[in-house]
Amino acid sequence: MTATSVSHGSVVSFTYSIQDEAGEIVEQSDLPISYVHGGKHDLFEKIEQALDGCAVGDSVQVPLTPEEGFGPHDKSLTYTDDVDNVPPEFRRIGAEVEMMNDAGEARKFTVTRIDAGKLTVDGNHPLAGKVITFNIKVVEIRAASDDEMANGVEPMAMPVLH
Repeated sequence: MTATSVSHGSVVSFTYSIQDEAGEIVEQSDLPISYVHGGKHDLFEKIEQALDGCAVGDSVQVPLTPEEGFGPHDKSLTYTDDVDNVPPEFRRIGAEVEMMNDAGEARKFTVTRIDAGKLTVDGNHPLAGKVITFNIKVVEIRAASDDEMANGVEPMAMPVLH
């Protein structure tokens, strides 16, 4: 059954792009992403609110502050060490490494800088601390099943551009 507008219990599929404060696209997905409106999902609250009542073909722009989006940049998640202390496979910008703390909790870190014999990794989300704007286009709306309401839909697609 197809729903005509986004409301509680709808499975909503959309495409999106994310722009930074300069208007540059920093992430984009041309493959539809789906979630259950009013159900279990990882969508930012402000985006879900903006989509409420939309129809297929509608577009919305949703600006998010760091607090509404990916959070503030946490300096305690940035580490610098001598490049010689880092395995060769991680000695490039963009390399990702998973590290564990003393409690056994894992976090992904990305190499963000190599300069003067030092290498810096950052465990923050790349958009942490930034004001961003989501540009969203609704491509499909349908009624959610009872299972989808309880458990959400299949995992969201991975973005196609970073």
